[in-house]
Amino acid sequence: MKWNTLGLCIAFYIIAPCFCQIFKKSAKPLSPVIFVPGDGGNQMDARLNKPDVVHYICDQKTDYWFNIWLNLELLAPYEIYCWIDNILLIYDNDTRTTQNSPGVETRIPGWGDPEVVEWIDPSHAGSGAYFKDVANALVAHGYVRNVSIRGAPYDFRKAPNENKQWFVDLKVLVEQTYETNGKVPITFIVHSMGAPMTLVFLQKQNRTWKNRYIARIISLAGAWAGSVKAVKVFAIGDDLGSHMLRASVMRVEQITSPSLAWLLPSPHFWKPDEVLVQTKSRVYTIAQLEDFFIDLAYPNGYEMRKDTMKYTDFTAPGVEVHCLFGSGIPTVEKLNYTKSGDLSSKPTLINGDGDGTVNLRSLQACARWIGAKEQLSKNISTLSLPGVDHLGILGEQSVVQYILGVLTT
Repeated sequence: MKWNTLGLCIAFYIIAPCFCQIFKKSAKPLSPVIFVPGDGGNQMDARLNKPDVVHYICDQKTDYWFNIWLNLELLAPYEIYCWIDNILLIYDNDTRTTQNSPGVETRIPGWGDPEVVEWIDPSHAGSGAYFKDVANALVAHGYVRNVSIRGAPYDFRKAPNENKQWFVDLKVLVEQTYETNGKVPITFIVHSMGAPMTLVFLQKQNRTWKNRYIARIISLAGAWAGSVKAVKVFAIGDDLGSHMLRASVMRVEQITSPSLAWLLPSPHFWKPDEVLVQTKSRVYTIAQLEDFFIDLAYPNGYEMRKDTMKYTDFTAPGVEVHCLFGSGIPTVEKLNYTKSGDLSSKPTLINGDGDGTVNLRSLQACARWIGAKEQLSKNISTLSLPGVDHLGILGEQSVVQYILGVLTT
């Protein structure tokens, strides 16, 4: 068939806009993504050569590395006491640092590999999914794992003061990923404690570096200013939402983590006289946390708090920020022991607003940066998602679509 001039013109005006849209869509380079997980948000391995064990069923020596987090088999009855002894930390008051139990070696596998933060259980059991849904959606839109999707796991038991090498390695990972992806600036997608970890990292970088290498942070349920839940965990532990686990048993391990002390409520967002804990005989405000830990018979908790205080600086990161968080879910605001007695008993939890784990004032703390001089022209966006909980946000489809909207349109 031969086309006449009029036909060619008509065809051009019909087809050309389509090609323009296709070109426009494909012309935008994809900002490479680095996932920064929260507390418990990546795999951890261990190897044993222990002088003794807490129970005869516990392994004393292993010639191989094994997955210690998340490994559901290790949380089974009796096995859990072996797990606790293997994963807890011991605080040294002289060095102001922590170490593993004698004879326990730990490592964080898969630096740069998103798999170790997509699935915290390497068996890919359903309960071990983490950044998996977000990563799958990105891949469906042209991203490539280990090229334009990277992971930045770390020892989440520890706070920034003991994760100094992570900040060095993260800078290298950013620069390498930038170069590998055509010199396109990076997007951090962070969850929970990953938000303040990333904030500390960005506060360490100068403006020129950030303008070159960083496009934005997308924060999902960022624990920017800590949480009263950390107070609750120090007091009575946490069962991780499982009826199979006892909070009091888990507490033995949980309170040894400096990261928990770092996630105590920030003095930048809680007033000094705000009551966090109340008993029959007294109250404990945020300014009286030392007394709280002494009366809990765990003074190391306050020592770890002091070690991490300088990392609660809330200077703006100087990059574009998107804060997405759940709301409208009862979240502990205060521990009340007035009915039960003193700190050795079980408190009534007084709830406020939040995502079930982090208080609303912490989740939306990033809004305080709006207009900050460090932000210059960098945008700050916040989005509250009623009814979406702290972990549920990672698989929430509206969140996935929001991320895709930012990165691909």
